[in-house]
Amino acid sequence: MNSKLNIFFLVLALVIFTNCSGNKGAVTEQKIPAEQIYEGAMSLLTNGKYGSAVIEFNKVERQHPYSIWSTRAQLMSIFSHYKAGKYNDAVLAGERYIQLHPASPEVPYAYYLIALSYYQRISDFKRDQATTELALESLNQVITRFPSTDYAADARLKVDLVYTNLAGSEIEIGRYYQNRKQFLAAINRFSGVVKNYQTTSFVPEALYRLVESYLSLGLKEEAEKSAAVLGYNFPDSDWYKQSYKLIKGQAVSKEEDSSFISRVFGKLF
Repeated sequence: MNSKLNIFFLVLALVIFTNCSGNKGAVTEQKIPAEQIYEGAMSLLTNGKYGSAVIEFNKVERQHPYSIWSTRAQLMSIFSHYKAGKYNDAVLAGERYIQLHPASPEVPYAYYLIALSYYQRISDFKRDQATTELALESLNQVITRFPSTDYAADARLKVDLVYTNLAGSEIEIGRYYQNRKQFLAAINRFSGVVKNYQTTSFVPEALYRLVESYLSLGLKEEAEKSAAVLGYNFPDSDWYKQSYKLIKGQAVSKEEDSSFISRVFGKLF
């Protein structure tokens, strides 16, 4: 009986000791001020140790969830994920911040970091453009919601590159259809570039490809219209010279060039 009691008290003592040790550790951890942890995380961030910085910023939130440092740490955690190239984590952290602090003056920055995280993952235009679409949507959100901010100004510049990427993808798909003699599908793609991505460098090629596709279908009048638009907007473009040769089957003189554009535009208007 005494032996059983001794074992019981030994186990009880171990449990009490373990709990006390754990509580002591927790108390010690809680004694570290939020500002001190935050400053340590910022130091890690400044020195390029982004993964470690995330851990410390998360520690601020976990140990001091109702402090102003917690809110700041949540924001800097987004930036740390972004700098680490953890773009999915940055997007999730950004969306969480916006949900928790919709009235925060730093919400525009959170939206901007989300947009940058998508933007940095834009792939070659020959590949799937789903991320490019998300980047465009996020950049436009920044522009629409916070039009007078520096974030919006930078987002506008980045939208131009996004459009270029999307236009290049449409041209690539259009060529694919052309090569397989699916000219109607190709025309839809090239027309979309001309209509939706007018500021990109792919518009002259899109117009030329329209000339090719229309001629392949025997639609000479439509081909002439596309060539005239190309000549009117990009008169010095090699794409225009090639389109004229396709239609006329001869070299382009300035007189013929001007006459051709005037004649076709006269029909249009």
